[in-house]
Amino acid sequence: MSAADADAQLVERVKQGDVRAFEMLVVKYQRRIERLIGRMVRDTDLVADIAQETFIRAYRALPKFRGDSAFYTWLYRIAVNTAKKALMELKRDPLVSETALAGHHEDGDETSRVENELTDGETPEAVLASKQIVATVNSAVDALSEELRQAITLREIEGLSYEEIAEVMNCPIGTVRSRIFRAREAIAQRLRPLLGTQEGERW
Repeated sequence: MSAADADAQLVERVKQGDVRAFEMLVVKYQRRIERLIGRMVRDTDLVADIAQETFIRAYRALPKFRGDSAFYTWLYRIAVNTAKKALMELKRDPLVSETALAGHHEDGDETSRVENELTDGETPEAVLASKQIVATVNSAVDALSEELRQAITLREIEGLSYEEIAEVMNCPIGTVRSRIFRAREAIAQRLRPLLGTQEGERW
């Protein structure tokens, strides 16, 4: 059974009143939703709250979910809209937490391992270079406009297809392709001095 079929079965069970089935969907997607929101909202103190709001909204809207798309693309769209709403409210009421002021954000275990572990045969210079690359990519992604950052996150981190991203972001597929191309170019521009590549070359 595919993941989409498994989700569809759980969704049907939720519609019939099975709350445990929704809990299983939350467990399955919570980390991915938090990671997606974390790329949009740099204040880590808000990520868990926005994720929780996403799942509450999804639970309330689930009776109207017709299954025209995969459950996770529908859920991602709710997450994106919930995060956007939170960002708009922050602009109106710009209370910034200490976490955001400190510039602290968690980029997952993978990044931590890259930054904190010396594996056999790696020289300190190589580790420093990889740290610089990670930091450069992160700062390049942070500097992108909201639309470009969403598109590249959904494609490169979440692995969604162009069609799924178009659905999540509610825009034509051509716009998605353009945004991903522009995001990759912006990141490449920052990386070129570190990697010694020329314009037009992939890093």
